[in-house]
This record gives sequence, structure tokens and C-alpha cells, in this order.
Amino acid sequence: MSILSLSLAFLLLFHGCLALRPFQQQTQNQCQIQRMNALEPKERVQAEAGYTEFFDSGDQQFQCAGVEVIRHHIQPQGLLLPSYVNTPLMVYILQGRGYQGIMLPGCPETFQSSQQKQESGSFQDRHQKIRHFREGDVIVIPTGAAHWMYNDGEEEIVAVVLLDSTNAANQLDQFHRRFFLAGNPKQSGGESPEEVSRNIFGGFELNMLTEAFNVAQETAQRLQSRDDQRGHIVTVQRGLQVVRPPIRIEEQEHGSANGLEETICSAKFTSNINDASRADFYNPEAGWKTHLNSFKLPILEMVQLSAERGVLNRNAMVSPYWIMNAHDIVYVTRGNMRMQIVNNEGQAVFDDMIQEGQLVVVPQNFVVMKQAGEQGCGWISFRTNDNAVINTLAGKTSAIRSMPVDVLMHAYQLSPEQARNLKNNRKETVMFRPSSRS
Repeated sequence: MSILSLSLAFLLLFHGCLALRPFQQQTQNQCQIQRMNALEPKERVQAEAGYTEFFDSGDQQFQCAGVEVIRHHIQPQGLLLPSYVNTPLMVYILQGRGYQGIMLPGCPETFQSSQQKQESGSFQDRHQKIRHFREGDVIVIPTGAAHWMYNDGEEEIVAVVLLDSTNAANQLDQFHRRFFLAGNPKQSGGESPEEVSRNIFGGFELNMLTEAFNVAQETAQRLQSRDDQRGHIVTVQRGLQVVRPPIRIEEQEHGSANGLEETICSAKFTSNINDASRADFYNPEAGWKTHLNSFKLPILEMVQLSAERGVLNRNAMVSPYWIMNAHDIVYVTRGNMRMQIVNNEGQAVFDDMIQEGQLVVVPQNFVVMKQAGEQGCGWISFRTNDNAVINTLAGKTSAIRSMPVDVLMHAYQLSPEQARNLKNNRKETVMFRPSSRS
């Protein structure tokens, strides 16, 4: 009986694991890519205090990687209304600053007004933690966590957002769905770009809302926002008044200890990767790269995502590489670079310049080479594994360097000298300036 019980338990666990990944099996068969293109947003949804741009989620590159990408533009004093999504989110702040709230179920209201003010008898607000963000921050938002974002700076916020649609946490369908808690957001992908949907309260009967919140009917009508035409990003005329601590750059840069013992309520959700002094790879002639994985930011283990920030100097190169366990979504933040991507049949599926504001999806194990243009280049990469593993082809830690000279001689029909040069001539590890012969 014990063996039978163990077998049944194993079968249940096995099928349970399969059930957690309902859409990844579909996307694994959609990577027969023969030609790729640099992508730009296809659609824009306008709101009172900004707009959101949508890249084409039906493009074969996104279908292959099982992800989607959008880009928010939030004007000063603009509030992105509270919402939640059926996928985990990774947000890169390309420009601007502000603060946001992530509402986590069961977590206490740790931000509150001072005791002195409470004694006055007036209402004092209490709410969950608010987090500041600024240019260069990566923000992680778990699946289904309600969140909002506010621009308290003097320039527009530009936020590039990755939505991991085939993540195991999404058991709804293979595309992201955003559920708004307020406003009447305009839809993307409808027959008319001005088509409007209601927030989640709009679907409930008014009297039931009144009873549920124990409020007047007028307040319940406000929840439904039926006559609200401002869209999903609204202007806060006199600025948002919330309880929040002052910004301290030192804490934002380095943070406090973030061990595995901490709870989700006190977890760190943001990390800045724009500082070259914290780079994982640095070459003063070529550029620098910083990786953000679950060892540095443990919350990434929950969402199974990671990121890379890179900067290349004029004409500098990144060693040819492939990612062993993840798709790579590369978004150019400034300048331009030439990218070549090669598939398992040795065919170049992409060979072009990718410009600022464009992106390219590099499927798992496809080999990619990058070279910056005359202006140099910067990029942010989103990766579909919390600890993406890179394998390079040229340089000190590469696959070629790891092979015996004799193997290289017979594999490529080289002389001993040619094989030694192939193996040892490139002394750098990841990034380098082209030699004079190039």
C-alpha cells in the first residue's frame, strides 16, 4: 500500500506541475523563426495624463518567447490608476521618477500618520508601504498584485514593461489581461482605438456594492466610474498627498539586507542597475554590463524573471553568446547597434541595426552578436529565467577557449598555430574593442 500511495502521490505531483505550465507547451512549438525584425510599438492608448504603447503581441517573436511588452508614458502629476494583471511584470524606468504602491494580500498597513496628529481627532490615513523609484530602476510586480504609479517629478516617466504571459503563475490564457480597479480605461486591440471598457466595479449591481462597502449609493456609483472619461492615467491637480518617507539615495542604491528569511510583505521589489560602478563586467574601452538575478533580488525567484543592463562604447562589441535557459528580450535605450542572430540551422534570422526605442526577441539558445554604432549604445534585456546562464563563444571564459587545441584543429581543419590563435587571441571575457584588422 505504501508503494501504491507513493506512486499516486508522484503522479499527482507530476500532473500538478504540468497544470502549472498550461501555455508553455504551446509556445515551444512556435519558434520556427526564419526572419526577425526590429519591433516598434504598434498601437497607442491615450489618456488624460499620458498614454500607453503596445508592441504587437501576435508577432512571431513574442509568440516564441511567450511574453508581451508595453511602454507607459506618464506626465508630471500623472497617476496610473490601480490595476492588476494575470502575469508577473518587470518594469524598467527609462526616464523620470515617482513612487508606487503594490498592494499585497494579508500585509499590514505599515505607513501611517504621526501619533501627534492622531490625537487631534481628525482622520489619519494608514496604508501599505510606498516605494520610490527613479531612472534605471527595475521594479518587480508579482502576478495578480494590485499596483499604482505616480509621477512626482518634473519630466515624463517612460516605463518599459515586460509581461511574462506563459509564466507558470498565469493560468488564465496566453495573453495578459489588465483588471482596473478604477476609471474607464480605453482598450487596446479593439475595433476602435477609442473603445472603452469599465473597471471591475462596473460589472456589479449598484445596491450590492453599497452593501458590500457600507457606503452611500453615490459613493458606490463613483466606484463604478461610469462617466469618467479620463482614461487609465489621470492628472492629480494639486499633487498626490500620501504618507511616505523621504528619498534617501544611499538606501535606494544599496538597500538593506534582503535574506531569504524575510516575508513577502517586507521584500525588496526594486533595484537600480544604471550605475556603472556596480557593473558585473567592466571594460573602460568597451563598456559595462550589470545582471539582476534572484541572488541579488530574491523576489525574482517568485516571478522567474531576470534582467541585464548594458552600455557599449562607440563601435565596441559583445562576444557572441547564447542564453542556455531563457529567452532574451533586448530593448535599446539609447544610440543603436548592429545585431546578428543565428538559429540552429546556421541561418541568420536577424542582421540589422536596432535603433533607440526598438526591441528584438532572441529565442533560447539562438546565438547573438552585438556591435555598437558610431554613437555607442545602451540596452535593457528582460530574461525569462530568474538566473539566466550565458555561454560565450569568444574570449577568456568561452566555449572555444575551453576546448583542447587538438579538438579545434580537427573540428575546423586548422593548423596548430591557427587553432592556438583562435583559442587564445581574444584576452577579454565579454566586451571588447574591435582589433585593427577588423
